[in-house]
Amino acid sequence: MKRNILFVILAALLMTACGTTSTVPVTGRTHRLLVDDAQVLSLSKQQYSEVLGKSTISTDKTKTAMVKNVGQKLATAVETYLKNNGMANDLQYYEWEFNLVKSDQVNAFCMPGGKIVVYEGILPVTKDEASLAIVLGHEIAHAVAKHSAEQMSTQMRQAYGAQIVGGILNKSVGGNAAAIATTLASAGFNFANLKYSRDNETEADYIGLIFAAMAGYDPQAAIPFWERMAASATKKPNELFSDHPSDANRIANLQKAMPEALKYYTPPVKATTKTSTTSTAKKVTTKKK
Repeated sequence: MKRNILFVILAALLMTACGTTSTVPVTGRTHRLLVDDAQVLSLSKQQYSEVLGKSTISTDKTKTAMVKNVGQKLATAVETYLKNNGMANDLQYYEWEFNLVKSDQVNAFCMPGGKIVVYEGILPVTKDEASLAIVLGHEIAHAVAKHSAEQMSTQMRQAYGAQIVGGILNKSVGGNAAAIATTLASAGFNFANLKYSRDNETEADYIGLIFAAMAGYDPQAAIPFWERMAASATKKPNELFSDHPSDANRIANLQKAMPEALKYYTPPVKATTKTSTTSTAKKVTTKKK
């Protein structure tokens, strides 16, 4: 039994050691990925095409233009940041695409590689371009931070771990006990992933706030936007059982990050109109009577 325990430990260390170390832009956090960018991008493009094929693209030209305009400004800001911070090589894995889908869903998402879908239902909540930039910045942050690859890598490690534990227990204590133990282990992994996902969401909120500021949008729009989201939302599960942070915690974290985000924001210069005060001499003519 001691040899089996040692084997589990060695296998766990091996899985931790495998993979490529990647650094998350803006936050500087490092994580080890078992899948490479080319693999993730290929899968992303395929799934994105499938999503669009099952969706109805919006026919509202004004709203569509707004989504594409705000999205492209953010994409440009992100590319500039990556170039200026030694990450230009990552640009080959981004193929930006912004589509507005006709749906009442109050949602948006970004697949790896910059493939973004915005649902019309979220626009009444965003109200303006600055708030839309907060949403798109958050979604783009997921892609730039490689959260999908990170979660895929985590799930792969967990699958390996469950197989190893199940195999050892099957030999040691019998099939039924091994099956129960494996089920409990999987449930534990799934529960842990809820917190793991919340951490990714909080990181995307922070990075997205910075990206929006870099693109010229006032990051302070994030607070009233999330207050509107909280007011419009239906009953939500307790944060402990959710893959997203609560609205209150989300707003609190954004408020803490605001001083840093404002460092990247340059308010637009308002054009001033000069009024010239030229006096016109009036000629007064008097008629002789």
